Amino acid sequence: MAQKGVHLDQETFSCSICLDLLKDPVTIPCGHSYCMTCINTHWDGEDQEGIHSCPQCRQTFTMRPVLLKSTMLAALVEELKKTGLQAAPADHHYAGPEDVSCDFCTGRKRKAVKSCLVCLASFCENHLQPHYDVPPMKKHQLVEPSKNLQENICSRHDEVKKMFCRTDQQSICYLCSVEEHKGHDTVSAAAERTERQKELEVSRLNIQQRIQDRRKDVKLLQQELKDIKVSADKTVEDSEEMFRELIHLIQNRSSEVEQQIRSQQVIEDSRVKELQEKLEQEIRDLERKDAELKQLSDTPDHSQFLHNYPSVSALSESTHSSSISIRPLRHFEDVTAAVSELRGKVEDVLKDTWTNISLTVTQPDVLLSEPEPGPEPEPGLEPKTRAGFLRYSSDITLDPNTAIRYLVLSDGDRKVTGVKKQSYPDHPDRFSYWWQVLSRESLTGRCYWEVEMTGSGFNVAVSYKSISRVGTWTECYFGCNEKSWALEYTNNSFSFWFNSTKTPVSGPHSSRVGVYLDHSAGILSFFSVSETMTLLHRVQTTFTEPLHAGLGLYNYGDTAEILKVK
Repeated sequence: MAQKGVHLDQETFSCSICLDLLKDPVTIPCGHSYCMTCINTHWDGEDQEGIHSCPQCRQTFTMRPVLLKSTMLAALVEELKKTGLQAAPADHHYAGPEDVSCDFCTGRKRKAVKSCLVCLASFCENHLQPHYDVPPMKKHQLVEPSKNLQENICSRHDEVKKMFCRTDQQSICYLCSVEEHKGHDTVSAAAERTERQKELEVSRLNIQQRIQDRRKDVKLLQQELKDIKVSADKTVEDSEEMFRELIHLIQNRSSEVEQQIRSQQVIEDSRVKELQEKLEQEIRDLERKDAELKQLSDTPDHSQFLHNYPSVSALSESTHSSSISIRPLRHFEDVTAAVSELRGKVEDVLKDTWTNISLTVTQPDVLLSEPEPGPEPEPGLEPKTRAGFLRYSSDITLDPNTAIRYLVLSDGDRKVTGVKKQSYPDHPDRFSYWWQVLSRESLTGRCYWEVEMTGSGFNVAVSYKSISRVGTWTECYFGCNEKSWALEYTNNSFSFWFNSTKTPVSGPHSSRVGVYLDHSAGILSFFSVSETMTLLHRVQTTFTEPLHAGLGLYNYGDTAEILKVK
């Protein structure tokens, strides 16, 4: 029967002192083997006279052991040399070009398994052992092998950088703190690390909370997609049922209504999916940022932590709102109501009611301008021309005490611009989270004003003064409560918001929006103003308090200005 070979390698028969194959191998009482010359040299150099120890297990011997050559080990080593197995050592123990090598190995260097921040050196497994056995060295801080230990040494004083200068934001040694950094705000590197670690944890908690919020928002958007489809399907079904009762008179109109509903559904689906994709991308970005912060947080080397901290710790502001509000199932019910009305007015369908249906789905009203204002409209009725609206033009300015610290006012407090945070004084009327501002003047009676905007998004609103300045989305954001009404422009489209209900608005895009308010009649209208005035949205309600004009911006550099119109 063939005899199985014994697999040996050079590592098994290497001296742990010289790291080479054993020469004249000897075995000491504890069982470990060394080259005779290596162990004798080691014992000759020990400090405590009369006490000798094993370099590996640290067992001590009160009398120096008598060393005799191990004949069996010598024979095995010779056999190993003859068979050539020593040519295939366990190379993974030795340092390659990309590895950190042991600073204490002679000859071929082993891989370092730890670096010491006190010794400022790296050690392999064998040379690291004193850090586990010698009491003073047990207190040294060991980290993963690092090639950057010399960065911890001050090039000026050749001292370890154990201090941090907050004034100059850099690691320094003690001598630096009493010389060129004298009088600066300096602390120990460990203390600064502790403070930065706290900031890091706050940033991570913020990211994790935003991830949770965005996931909730994605779920809400997914539900809205389902609701849009259900509402559209039900509206189509109800419309078809009523149209079947009017087979000969309105059969053609039935297919047109269905087409409009489906088209609007596609628009709604596209809007929601786009926002959903943005939120999912933000989640991925936040998770990647969280991973970067965790990697930095786990860095045990203070200097490396502080060196890398500025490049990864900054947390950008969210580009989206902290929550998504989904309106009730009222996507297409107005169409159903209009079609239901058709059932009782068959003769009038092709004359009047059909126009109402079409306008309810998508179409805005258009108001042409005229040079003359014409007669004053009766109470409760709107003017018919732009000149008629200008009759009620109001002198409106913005209140600096209400502006969030990211908005700056100019041009006589008529213009607002998104900027970096300002040092405004605290004021109970100041918005604390949303980029919003209210007018000084309260608005009653009939009022008209126009707002010119630049940028990617804005809100033109009216609000009671009692709207909250702090709190959640529904408490203080224009249009998301019962105290404010807002026309929003984002993603190249208009929408109207009230009490967290969003109504899509069709109409020509213009940088100028006109606002008409008849407080006593409860009328609030928004117009797109260019060569003509196009009605975007009209509200009929009851106002219980005086109103204030409101403006909201989304991004740095965006502007909105209340114009002087005559």
